[in-house]
Amino acid sequence: SNESGLGSAPIAAAAAKTKWPAEQGLISMTGTFIDTIIICSMTGLALVLTGVWQGDAAGAAMTSAAFASAYGFFGSQLLTIALVLFAFTTILGWNYYGERACIYLFGSKGVLPYRLIFIALIASGAFLKLEAIWILADIVNGLMAIPNLIALIALSGVIVAETNKYMNRHKKAAQPSSDK
Repeated sequence: SNESGLGSAPIAAAAAKTKWPAEQGLISMTGTFIDTIIICSMTGLALVLTGVWQGDAAGAAMTSAAFASAYGFFGSQLLTIALVLFAFTTILGWNYYGERACIYLFGSKGVLPYRLIFIALIASGAFLKLEAIWILADIVNGLMAIPNLIALIALSGVIVAETNKYMNRHKKAAQPSSDK
């Protein structure tokens, strides 16, 4: 439901200017909560409560049918607008993540070729079947998770130390001063 566990969302979080990395990590966790707990739960409840999950539709068509049955034409249009915005922001986000990785691997001279390839891939998406796009996205996302899991294991000690340092700072700040 989101990219937090894949290792791409931290690329955007790393761009934040903050004194405490643990604080940025905690803020980034809210995206996971909003996306998974709120958005996905609301969508799942809409599918179950309207009964469209028992029909022949799948994916976005099923969700559109659920919103249309509950809210009429307005629900279907609202969902369409939301999907367009989600798709557009996903394209922008993936472009940013790719550019950051390209700069890290090849320097700034690699950005123009990356952008050209990225635009060609986006344009080719209009000619591919939806199932092929989902399969390709699942494979690439799965491959992206592998180095992230390795990094999580390797850096788990650093993460725990930084989080403890941040939490201890807040505990000390919350304690009342005994100087009278």
